[in-house]
Amino acid sequence: MGKQYKALTGKDIDFIKQQKLFYIASCSGQEVNLSPKGYDSIRVLDKSTLLYLDFPGSGSRTYRDAMAGGEFTLVFNAFTGPPMILRVFCKAEALEKDDTRFEGYLSHFGIDGSYIRQLFVFDVYAVESSCGMSVPHMKYEKERNSLKKWAKNLAEDGSLQNYIDDHKVPPSLQDLDTIDETLS
Repeated sequence: MGKQYKALTGKDIDFIKQQKLFYIASCSGQEVNLSPKGYDSIRVLDKSTLLYLDFPGSGSRTYRDAMAGGEFTLVFNAFTGPPMILRVFCKAEALEKDDTRFEGYLSHFGIDGSYIRQLFVFDVYAVESSCGMSVPHMKYEKERNSLKKWAKNLAEDGSLQNYIDDHKVPPSLQDLDTIDETLS
């Protein structure tokens, strides 16, 4: 059944490259964040380093948790072929566009970075594989390109950076009473 070890194996790396969907879970003392991620947005740099291409969205809890030194778990699971779940435990470093390393890391994706929010470098300290026998078989149809189009449009009209800056640190769900009062 399950195994635990310190770094990705060749089999793990091949498995990650095949996945169309994965999840990032993070926490830094506030609510636990769990986000599904698609697109061709993950790269394995070596057995202990993953690189994630982050598109702008409604919140940025991943960024908040990385800046606070929080814990991260990336989860990959098979929807086709033999069952498997792969959990990658790591720390994250956020790389913003003004970081001198940004362009070098972005080159791993071969895309224009004008509509990207940031990159994350994940430093792996443990890996766990498990059976995944309860995960259903599912068929991949296609990507949803609406997020990319939206981000590209904001980049083209010059408003993307303002959007990113305005959504850099999301409100804590622990402050819902305060949030609800401002909405009233």
